[in-house]
Amino acid sequence: MGFFKRFRDAKRPFCTALVAAAGSSTRMGGGVSKLMLPLEGIPVLARTLQALDQARSVDAIVIAAREEDIVPFSQLCRTYGIGKPVKVVRGGENREASVLCAALEADPRTQLLAVQDGARPLVTPELIDTVVEAAARCSAAAPAVPLKDTVKVVRDGAVAETLDRSTLAAVQTPQVFEASLLKAALQSALEAGAQLTDDCSAVERLGKVVYLVEGSEENLKITTPVDLVVAAAILRERWGRA
Repeated sequence: MGFFKRFRDAKRPFCTALVAAAGSSTRMGGGVSKLMLPLEGIPVLARTLQALDQARSVDAIVIAAREEDIVPFSQLCRTYGIGKPVKVVRGGENREASVLCAALEADPRTQLLAVQDGARPLVTPELIDTVVEAAARCSAAAPAVPLKDTVKVVRDGAVAETLDRSTLAAVQTPQVFEASLLKAALQSALEAGAQLTDDCSAVERLGKVVYLVEGSEENLKITTPVDLVVAAAILRERWGRA
Protein backbone atom coordinates (compact mmCIF):
# COMPACT_ATOMS: atom_id res chain seq x y z
CA MET A 1 0.00 0.00 0.00
CA GLY A 2 2.81 2.41 0.87
CA PHE A 3 4.46 1.81 -2.53
CA PHE A 4 1.28 2.60 -4.43
CA LYS A 5 0.65 5.72 -2.35
CA ARG A 6 4.15 6.97 -3.20
CA PHE A 7 3.52 6.17 -6.86
CA ARG A 8 0.30 8.19 -6.93
CA ASP A 9 1.96 11.11 -5.14
CA ALA A 10 4.72 11.16 -7.74
CA LYS A 11 2.11 11.77 -10.42
CA ARG A 12 0.77 14.99 -8.91
CA PRO A 13 2.40 18.42 -9.38
CA PHE A 14 5.07 19.45 -6.89
CA CYS A 15 3.50 22.22 -4.81
CA THR A 16 5.25 24.75 -2.60
CA ALA A 17 3.18 26.78 -0.15
CA LEU A 18 4.19 30.44 0.16
CA VAL A 19 3.15 31.85 3.53
CA ALA A 20 2.61 35.62 3.59
CA ALA A 21 3.80 36.53 7.09
CA ALA A 22 5.64 39.83 6.69
CA GLY A 23 2.81 42.20 7.63
CA SER A 24 3.04 44.78 10.38
CA SER A 25 -0.13 43.77 12.32
CA THR A 26 -1.04 47.44 12.83
CA ARG A 27 -4.77 46.77 13.21
CA MET A 28 -4.13 44.26 15.98
CA GLY A 29 -2.52 46.92 18.20
CA GLY A 30 0.05 46.45 20.92
CA GLY A 31 3.07 46.23 18.63
CA VAL A 32 3.18 42.41 18.79
CA SER A 33 3.04 40.27 15.66
CA LYS A 34 -0.47 38.85 15.48
CA LEU A 35 1.02 35.65 14.07
CA MET A 36 2.68 34.90 17.40
CA LEU A 37 -0.44 35.53 19.47
CA PRO A 38 -1.87 32.40 21.11
CA LEU A 39 -5.01 30.88 19.67
CA GLU A 40 -6.27 28.31 22.16
CA GLY A 41 -2.71 27.82 23.38
CA ILE A 42 -0.94 27.63 20.00
CA PRO A 43 0.39 30.62 18.02
CA VAL A 44 -1.68 31.72 15.04
CA LEU A 45 1.14 31.03 12.56
CA ALA A 46 1.79 27.58 14.01
CA ARG A 47 -1.82 26.57 13.38
CA THR A 48 -1.55 27.78 9.77
CA LEU A 49 1.68 25.85 9.27
CA GLN A 50 0.22 22.70 10.82
CA ALA A 51 -2.61 22.72 8.27
CA LEU A 52 -0.11 23.08 5.41
CA ASP A 53 2.03 20.34 6.93
CA GLN A 54 -0.96 17.98 7.00
CA ALA A 55 -2.19 18.80 3.48
CA ARG A 56 -1.24 15.90 1.21
CA SER A 57 -0.94 18.23 -1.82
CA VAL A 58 1.79 20.45 -0.30
CA ASP A 59 5.42 19.34 -0.58
CA ALA A 60 7.37 22.28 0.86
CA ILE A 61 6.82 25.61 2.60
CA VAL A 62 8.47 29.02 2.25
CA ILE A 63 7.59 31.73 4.77
CA ALA A 64 8.05 35.41 3.91
CA ALA A 65 8.79 37.25 7.17
CA ARG A 66 9.98 40.55 8.54
CA GLU A 67 13.70 40.59 9.34
CA GLU A 68 13.06 40.52 13.08
CA ASP A 69 10.72 37.53 12.75
CA ILE A 70 13.00 35.20 10.78
CA VAL A 71 14.56 33.56 13.83
CA PRO A 72 11.32 33.34 15.90
CA PHE A 73 9.41 31.83 12.96
CA SER A 74 12.20 29.31 12.34
CA GLN A 75 12.07 28.31 16.00
CA LEU A 76 8.29 28.07 15.79
CA CYS A 77 8.58 25.47 13.03
CA ARG A 78 10.86 23.36 15.22
CA THR A 79 8.76 23.78 18.36
CA TYR A 80 5.57 22.65 16.67
CA GLY A 81 7.13 19.83 14.66
CA ILE A 82 6.55 21.02 11.10
CA GLY A 83 7.82 18.02 9.16
CA LYS A 84 7.92 19.30 5.60
CA PRO A 85 10.93 21.26 4.30
CA VAL A 86 10.56 24.90 5.44
CA LYS A 87 12.48 28.04 4.53
CA VAL A 88 11.98 31.39 6.26
CA VAL A 89 13.03 34.29 4.02
CA ARG A 90 12.97 38.05 4.31
CA GLY A 91 9.85 39.57 2.78
CA GLY A 92 9.52 42.76 0.78
CA GLU A 93 7.96 46.17 1.30
CA ASN A 94 4.47 45.03 0.32
CA ARG A 95 2.52 41.82 -0.15
CA GLU A 96 3.38 41.19 -3.79
CA ALA A 97 7.09 41.80 -3.14
CA SER A 98 7.02 39.43 -0.17
CA VAL A 99 5.26 36.68 -2.07
CA LEU A 100 7.67 37.07 -5.00
CA CYS A 101 10.65 36.83 -2.61
CA ALA A 102 9.21 33.58 -1.28
CA ALA A 103 8.40 32.27 -4.78
CA LEU A 104 11.98 32.80 -5.93
CA GLU A 105 13.17 30.64 -3.01
CA ALA A 106 10.86 27.73 -3.85
CA ASP A 107 12.22 24.30 -4.68
CA PRO A 108 13.24 24.15 -8.39
CA ARG A 109 10.84 21.23 -8.87
CA THR A 110 7.87 23.44 -7.98
CA GLN A 111 5.04 23.41 -10.52
CA LEU A 112 2.33 24.98 -8.37
CA LEU A 113 2.63 27.80 -5.83
CA ALA A 114 -0.01 28.00 -3.09
CA VAL A 115 -0.11 31.42 -1.44
CA GLN A 116 -1.48 31.24 2.09
CA ASP A 117 -2.08 34.07 4.54
CA GLY A 118 -0.14 33.33 7.71
CA ALA A 119 -3.08 34.85 9.57
CA ARG A 120 -5.66 32.28 8.37
CA PRO A 121 -5.08 29.63 11.06
CA LEU A 122 -8.42 27.85 10.61
CA VAL A 123 -7.76 26.73 7.04
CA THR A 124 -8.12 22.96 6.81
CA PRO A 125 -5.86 20.49 5.00
CA GLU A 126 -8.93 19.38 3.04
CA LEU A 127 -9.59 22.88 1.71
CA ILE A 128 -5.94 23.31 0.78
CA ASP A 129 -6.00 20.04 -1.15
CA THR A 130 -9.20 21.00 -2.95
CA VAL A 131 -7.78 24.30 -4.19
CA VAL A 132 -4.44 22.77 -5.22
CA GLU A 133 -6.24 20.06 -7.17
CA ALA A 134 -8.34 22.70 -8.94
CA ALA A 135 -5.24 24.71 -9.86
CA ALA A 136 -3.59 21.58 -11.22
CA ARG A 137 -6.45 21.42 -13.72
CA CYS A 138 -6.85 25.10 -14.62
CA SER A 139 -3.60 26.92 -13.63
CA ALA A 140 -5.21 29.38 -11.18
CA ALA A 141 -7.72 28.72 -8.39
CA ALA A 142 -8.85 30.17 -5.08
CA PRO A 143 -11.53 29.50 -2.44
CA ALA A 144 -14.39 31.95 -2.04
CA VAL A 145 -17.61 32.38 -0.09
CA PRO A 146 -20.72 34.41 -1.00
CA LEU A 147 -21.07 37.81 0.63
CA LYS A 148 -23.69 38.13 3.36
CA ASP A 149 -23.72 41.91 3.63
CA THR A 150 -24.89 44.43 1.08
CA VAL A 151 -21.91 46.24 -0.42
CA LYS A 152 -22.07 49.90 -1.33
CA VAL A 153 -19.66 52.15 -3.21
CA VAL A 154 -19.04 55.25 -1.08
CA ARG A 155 -17.81 58.65 -2.25
CA ASP A 156 -17.37 61.63 0.07
CA GLY A 157 -19.20 59.86 2.85
CA ALA A 158 -22.31 59.12 0.78
CA VAL A 159 -23.57 56.04 -1.07
CA ALA A 160 -22.73 56.32 -4.75
CA GLU A 161 -23.81 52.85 -5.82
CA THR A 162 -25.19 49.60 -4.44
CA LEU A 163 -23.57 46.52 -5.91
CA ASP A 164 -25.43 43.35 -6.83
CA ARG A 165 -24.51 41.00 -3.98
CA SER A 166 -25.37 37.91 -6.05
CA THR A 167 -22.37 38.60 -8.30
CA LEU A 168 -19.87 39.15 -5.46
CA ALA A 169 -17.72 36.76 -3.46
CA ALA A 170 -15.16 37.09 -0.69
CA VAL A 171 -11.95 35.39 -1.81
CA GLN A 172 -9.79 33.57 0.74
CA THR A 173 -6.49 31.71 0.69
CA PRO A 174 -4.80 29.50 -0.32
CA GLN A 175 -4.67 31.01 -3.79
CA VAL A 176 -2.89 28.52 -6.03
CA PHE A 177 -1.22 29.15 -9.38
CA GLU A 178 1.04 27.59 -11.96
CA ALA A 179 4.47 28.68 -10.73
CA SER A 180 5.76 30.61 -13.74
CA LEU A 181 2.40 32.38 -14.11
CA LEU A 182 2.42 33.71 -10.56
CA LYS A 183 6.03 34.85 -10.70
CA ALA A 184 5.45 36.67 -13.99
CA ALA A 185 2.26 38.27 -12.65
CA LEU A 186 3.91 39.50 -9.46
CA GLN A 187 6.92 40.86 -11.33
CA SER A 188 4.64 42.71 -13.75
CA ALA A 189 2.57 44.18 -10.90
CA LEU A 190 5.67 45.39 -9.08
CA GLU A 191 7.13 46.98 -12.20
CA ALA A 192 3.82 48.76 -12.86
CA GLY A 193 3.45 49.90 -9.25
CA ALA A 194 0.02 48.27 -9.13
CA GLN A 195 -1.74 48.40 -5.77
CA LEU A 196 -3.05 44.88 -5.13
CA THR A 197 -4.80 43.29 -2.17
CA ASP A 198 -4.37 39.66 -3.18
CA ASP A 199 -2.43 37.45 -5.56
CA CYS A 200 -5.41 36.68 -7.79
CA SER A 201 -5.41 40.36 -8.74
CA ALA A 202 -1.85 40.08 -10.05
CA VAL A 203 -2.79 37.16 -12.28
CA GLU A 204 -6.00 38.88 -13.41
CA ARG A 205 -3.90 41.86 -14.58
CA LEU A 206 -2.36 39.55 -17.17
CA GLY A 207 -5.79 38.64 -18.49
CA LYS A 208 -5.76 35.17 -16.94
CA VAL A 209 -8.88 33.57 -15.48
CA VAL A 210 -8.90 32.55 -11.81
CA TYR A 211 -11.39 29.79 -11.06
CA LEU A 212 -13.15 29.72 -7.70
CA VAL A 213 -13.95 26.74 -5.51
CA GLU A 214 -16.18 26.69 -2.46
CA GLY A 215 -14.40 28.18 0.54
CA SER A 216 -15.37 28.05 4.19
CA GLU A 217 -16.98 30.60 6.48
CA GLU A 218 -14.60 29.32 9.15
CA ASN A 219 -11.51 30.20 7.11
CA LEU A 220 -11.34 33.70 8.56
CA LYS A 221 -8.34 36.01 8.61
CA ILE A 222 -7.05 37.27 11.95
CA THR A 223 -6.91 41.06 11.57
CA THR A 224 -8.34 42.59 14.77
CA PRO A 225 -8.64 41.34 18.39
CA VAL A 226 -12.24 40.28 17.88
CA ASP A 227 -11.14 37.88 15.16
CA LEU A 228 -9.11 35.96 17.75
CA VAL A 229 -12.20 35.61 19.92
CA VAL A 230 -14.26 34.30 17.00
CA ALA A 231 -11.50 31.94 15.88
CA ALA A 232 -11.19 30.48 19.38
CA ALA A 233 -14.93 29.85 19.46
CA ILE A 234 -14.77 28.11 16.07
CA LEU A 235 -11.95 25.87 17.29
CA ARG A 236 -13.88 24.89 20.39
CA GLU A 237 -16.91 24.10 18.23
CA ARG A 238 -14.75 21.94 15.95
CA TRP A 239 -13.45 20.00 18.92
CA GLY A 240 -17.03 19.48 20.04
CA ARG A 241 -17.92 18.12 16.62
CA ALA A 242 -14.94 15.75 16.53
